[in-house]
Amino acid sequence: MKILQALFFPPEQPGGVSSMIPYILERFQSPNWEMDLFSLPKRIRGKGSEPVSFETFDWNEYGDSLIVQKYMQTYKDYVWWTKLRIQKEYDLIHAHHPIAALVMKELFPKTPLIMTIHSSFEQELILNKRIEANGPEYHFLTSLYRELEEKADLIMTVSESFKKYLDGFLVEAEKVEVLPNGFDEKRFKPISHDNVVPQLITVCRLVPAKGIDVLLEACSMLKQRGLDYVLHIIGDGPIREDLEHKAQQLGIYDETIFYGYMLHPEEFMPFSDIFVLPSRAEAFGSVFAEAALCWLALVGTEVGGISEQIEDGVNGLLVPVDDAAKLAEALERVMTDSQFRYELARAAWTKAKGTYSLSRIVNELKLTYMRFRKAT
Repeated sequence: MKILQALFFPPEQPGGVSSMIPYILERFQSPNWEMDLFSLPKRIRGKGSEPVSFETFDWNEYGDSLIVQKYMQTYKDYVWWTKLRIQKEYDLIHAHHPIAALVMKELFPKTPLIMTIHSSFEQELILNKRIEANGPEYHFLTSLYRELEEKADLIMTVSESFKKYLDGFLVEAEKVEVLPNGFDEKRFKPISHDNVVPQLITVCRLVPAKGIDVLLEACSMLKQRGLDYVLHIIGDGPIREDLEHKAQQLGIYDETIFYGYMLHPEEFMPFSDIFVLPSRAEAFGSVFAEAALCWLALVGTEVGGISEQIEDGVNGLLVPVDDAAKLAEALERVMTDSQFRYELARAAWTKAKGTYSLSRIVNELKLTYMRFRKAT
């Protein structure tokens, strides 16, 4: 069976989706499966010029928005690049971004299409203060869900909470199937260590949606209580300078290390004790599963896929969004009780190993793909 995995970002780009798919491809290398990856290189800009129309809405209603204009130009570029590069037929296309899905169905209408919706771009833009809630960009981006429902043969997503979110935009949301992200267990190697000073770590893009400002405030409270720690922040983004300035203002700059982007943070995480990320929204939160596989105690917020991964008090701790005081309390609890921290980390590792194992996810994907093989 010949399958095309259609990405938006190239596999070498940071992020759970693009970095996960190559590991899936490795598991499909057998005489019965042939799988290719496809994505739009970053250097391709402004090449496409063909007109675009959708079946379920008129995108031109939102065409005055610069964000919508940029989105549609990227769509046209994806069309241009796909026509240039894809010369063979596939039995199935599995897309991981709305642009990739809609372009593939436009160019290969007879090929079955699976679309996995991994996140909410509109919610990310709202939280990052790029667009207004209920504004034209929001309506454009959420209209794409209905277009995907019209075009795709199957829609999948990564968490039950995000499936519920889609219910507001789809006609038959009950048909959406849930399959979480999978992680290659061989990439994660827990290391036995004994840190005298608790090591806190977070890995994310530095944007408002990730709540790192709240984390810094919580860490300031910990310092005021006389608790020692080191906070490792791996990632880069548009608000890094603001966060560094905030750490200085709060008097915790000496306890905080900003590393910038790191290609393989999973090689660094096992030396820490606690993974913490107070996101304001997460469809899944891949980095929590990765941290769990590194045998870290988890602290996160009660949102989206995070609250599905963490059972509060069992394999991690959950706190309300934007509540620095509650976050500080949770961190203090795991910092000062090493036995509790160990039990949380062990339970998190056990759940991640069983639920988010790449082997299990690949087996589920094979069963899904085989349904379309019978139909062809």
